[in-house]
Amino acid sequence: MKKILIIGATSAIAGATARLFAERGDALYLVGRNNDKLQVLAGDLRVRGRGQVVTEELDLNDMAAHEAMIARATAALQGLDAALIAHGTLSDQSACQASVEMTLMEIKTNALSAISLLTLLANIFEAQKQGCIAVISSVAGDRGRQSNYVYGSAKAMVTAFLSGLRQRLAKAGVSVVTVKPGFVDTPMTSGFKKGPLWAVPEKVAADIVHAMDGKGGEIYTPWFWRFIMLIIRHIPEVIFKRLRL
Repeated sequence: MKKILIIGATSAIAGATARLFAERGDALYLVGRNNDKLQVLAGDLRVRGRGQVVTEELDLNDMAAHEAMIARATAALQGLDAALIAHGTLSDQSACQASVEMTLMEIKTNALSAISLLTLLANIFEAQKQGCIAVISSVAGDRGRQSNYVYGSAKAMVTAFLSGLRQRLAKAGVSVVTVKPGFVDTPMTSGFKKGPLWAVPEKVAADIVHAMDGKGGEIYTPWFWRFIMLIIRHIPEVIFKRLRL
């Protein structure tokens, strides 16, 4: 049994991942901003699994509250073996272009709040010399595109931070997982037209659990996004500027 903190637990991907953890008997501490959704998820997990399930309602943009939340999670589970950071918003690019305030809020939600949590968790896991930290980033962070560069730049910041953190914590035996999903069919993407490149949350969740149980590193999910983004990253800038991406 592992003791796992899931932050942003009510997202579709985090919920699907939590179900996999619960089914094998892991103890879970679930954090999210909507208590009603947390209770529904917790009830489902208790039916599915044998492990402890504890919930906490928290606005994750309240970074001053992060340290106390992690302390409560550690106390409730009597230690931490792993943490998954899965919260975020899908930015409205047009609205952000018209508003400095909205742009900075999206950067805070999708990057700075995660970095705050990572800084605190890294020190804990480094001191105990074991464990796993995983964060849901995005393929959108691999190259800025006109259709979502505010969201993409936030995810690029998280990806770069995790790269350095992975190198640092490897010496302490702590694994760091960067999860880069492509298109995923969730309530957050309900307004998008779906196609063959779209995945379901359960597929992404299975990849996350596999990576967290392994040695860490950077994963693309589904796997074929690694090759799609390899091509996109290598398109010459003179051509890239003309594309409608």
